[in-house]
Amino acid sequence: MFCPKCGTENPDTGKFCRSCGVDLGNVSKALSGKLTKSGAFCDSKGKPVSWESTVTTMFMGVAFLVVSIILGVTGMGRGWWFWMLIPAFGMLGSGFAKYIQLKKAEQNAAVGFAQANGRSMNAAPQNPSLPPPQTNFVTPAESRYETGDLVPSSVTDATTKHLEVNPEGETMTLPKR
Repeated sequence: MFCPKCGTENPDTGKFCRSCGVDLGNVSKALSGKLTKSGAFCDSKGKPVSWESTVTTMFMGVAFLVVSIILGVTGMGRGWWFWMLIPAFGMLGSGFAKYIQLKKAEQNAAVGFAQANGRSMNAAPQNPSLPPPQTNFVTPAESRYETGDLVPSSVTDATTKHLEVNPEGETMTLPKR
């Protein structure tokens, strides 16, 4: 098997790349056919996150909040009613976190589905009367390198420009002062 990062050949049962140290566990599992795609997310306790557990957690948080407010207003929970706010806000926060996690998972699944079908969700439909969105690079007819525009002047240009030149264009001697 080859490392997906650096391309170094590694044994098929290797866990890490010999050259760069990348974890090759998923690569070896994919090659052996043991890689499973987990569709469910797990919370901090290892339980799978579902819409049912998300709604249950949020309603329990709201219930704790309502009970603590009732105890505080009626005076039945003298001095201890505010302690019920801790589980209330904890459950509400956990419920909202699960909700956001599930929404992102749905968006990723929708994008993955569109990419698998060869479509992009953000791509606008192509109008056949318009030119293609990406054109090929066209090379110019004449290169600047061929014209000599970018060729630097010679080191001897400044030293030989004062020499006398014969009719054939050859330099002869230094000018007389």
